[in-house]
Amino acid sequence: MYELVARAARQAPEATALIYFGRRLTYRALLADIDRCAAAFRAHGIGPGDSVTLSMPNVPNAIVLFYALNRLGVRVAMTHPLSSPTELQHFLNETGSRWAVTMDLFYDRFRDILDATSVERLLIARFSDYLTVPEMVGFALTKGRKIAPVPATDRRVLSWRDFLAVPAPAAPEDAEAHRDPTVVLFSGGTSALPKGIELSSAAFNALATSMREITGIAPGNSVLAILPVFHGFGLGLCIHTPLAVGACAILVPEFSTKVYIDNLIRHSPSFIAGVPTLFQALLNEERFARVSFDHLLGAYSGGDSLSSDLKARFDRAIAAQGSRVELMEGYGLTECVTACTVSPPGRYREGSVGIPIPGMRVKVVDGEICVTGPTLMNGYLNEPDATADTLRRHEDGRTWLHTGDIGSMDDDGYLYFKGRKKRIIKVSGVSVYPAQVEQVLEAHPSVQRACVIGVPDEHQMAAVKAFVVPAREATGDDALARDLIAHCHQHLLKWAVPRSIEFRASLPTTLVGKVAYTQLELQERERTDGAG
Repeated sequence: MYELVARAARQAPEATALIYFGRRLTYRALLADIDRCAAAFRAHGIGPGDSVTLSMPNVPNAIVLFYALNRLGVRVAMTHPLSSPTELQHFLNETGSRWAVTMDLFYDRFRDILDATSVERLLIARFSDYLTVPEMVGFALTKGRKIAPVPATDRRVLSWRDFLAVPAPAAPEDAEAHRDPTVVLFSGGTSALPKGIELSSAAFNALATSMREITGIAPGNSVLAILPVFHGFGLGLCIHTPLAVGACAILVPEFSTKVYIDNLIRHSPSFIAGVPTLFQALLNEERFARVSFDHLLGAYSGGDSLSSDLKARFDRAIAAQGSRVELMEGYGLTECVTACTVSPPGRYREGSVGIPIPGMRVKVVDGEICVTGPTLMNGYLNEPDATADTLRRHEDGRTWLHTGDIGSMDDDGYLYFKGRKKRIIKVSGVSVYPAQVEQVLEAHPSVQRACVIGVPDEHQMAAVKAFVVPAREATGDDALARDLIAHCHQHLLKWAVPRSIEFRASLPTTLVGKVAYTQLELQERERTDGAG
């Protein structure tokens, strides 16, 4: 991965690689920082075969660290900085990390767990490390004042500035030519601790090459990187793809619709990407209507099902603001970095998640979506049985990833996602797919977000219950519930129609922004148990 970024830096050293608030980092400066960081790690004895965990948001330090470690042949584990200490301890021990890196804001999450891990040093960065001087002063007087200082007495801790100040050779040795450094991403589990998914540099590079062909991204373009660097969608599409082709990544370390819209107005990115909840939230903001999209070359949705209604509303909104593109849906999973199918421009089919990207093959076996191609994971970290169950060699001699997702394919190769294998509700023996019910509910103008689960029913064994977040102008009352049930009767088999609807102000989400339906199942089970 490092080699592609280094090549882009040699071809256009003065081009902008990263934008971080008011700071623009050229490819020359970025590559110099990466090489300097790699040299510092080497001086500390970190090299091929070692593991280092990065637990950081979208800040320049994270990008520099990632490519520096990749250059050295070090396995890099990327985790959510808001993970619980229990999860972090699990991640560190699963990867056998010698070092961990985080921000000063998250020091407390690491402080009490380090002794129970293999970590030797904790490297601490700050949000102000790459700010301009005026912004650094402003940050110190506002948000910076709320961050408790890291104790100087903790000898395990090393600051970013002290780390880079260590005398080191001008250029570290590169990883051996045959070595393929790996990246570990942790799947967004909603119940048990997430699995570590080990992905090769070759997998990320293949994705970047495919996305270049699909999107036409080129030097001079920019991507608004709101999706996190610790997620396959964010790292693969919003960071590595633009940097591999000489384009620019606009780093946004925290999400809010205000910050997102500020960046749209300030930087006019060429490409935007996000999850459906992001696009829904944007439509709910009055300021969003003031954004110009004359410059937009592509908009992509992934990570969760995009309803045709939300797509239509978003397309109408950006078209009225100058856009010549439409919101395109993709399908993928972390086990193949991220997207493996994307809807082709101008050829969207309702309900479809598109066709395979270059290099990928897709088929449906006994109702299950299977994929193969150069972006497949090496396997689940320390879980050979789970790996063998997921990566299977078929009669054609290829290794196929069994996704655990239910789907179908039409005669032209368009893929249709119906839901997870485990998310099937059996109502009177009839299979109900929650994702389908959720899409129907979200197509109603009074619904912002919906999640469907199965609840016990003495007559049908299970019944469908829907949790609904009303649209901003709607009221969650009995009248709306009756209207939604009537709406579902129009579009679904009677067994799939919700027997009950509970209105919520919001729905729980996983760390990567998906609706955490297992939390709703747990809450419902506890409520049922409590009622006897």
